[in-house]
Amino acid sequence: MQKLPKSLIINSLCAIFALGFLSQSQAQDKKADPNGTWTWTMPGRNGGPDRKMSLKLKTEGDKVTGKLSAPARDGEIRETDIKDGKMNGEEISFKIEREMNGNTMTIKYNGKVSGDTIKGKVETERNGETQSRDWEAKRATETK
Repeated sequence: MQKLPKSLIINSLCAIFALGFLSQSQAQDKKADPNGTWTWTMPGRNGGPDRKMSLKLKTEGDKVTGKLSAPARDGEIRETDIKDGKMNGEEISFKIEREMNGNTMTIKYNGKVSGDTIKGKVETERNGETQSRDWEAKRATETK
């Protein structure tokens, strides 16, 4: 059995460690991608039909911008700009402000982007009490 020179063994081990470190750092550098259109449904008010929601998102660095399209009480689809949109790794957060009867209502969204799914929580405040519910949106496939 032939012995390998020490320098060859050391160089080989260094190359293996370098490749492992490089692939790990590339995986960490790869951010979740929230860009695109996302959809989900919410239960209708007072037992009414489900409401389909649509969210168009765009990122620039860690900043997230976009619009939420949702049916209003009269059934008409209304678009609202998102505010304070942020992306931190896989975590996304933003808020929507809507005015109804002279009162502003803030809805806070946060979640984790994983492939073509965003899962998280939606928080609203009513009468001084915070209400929270689960939120899960799926990336819409682009139709041409």
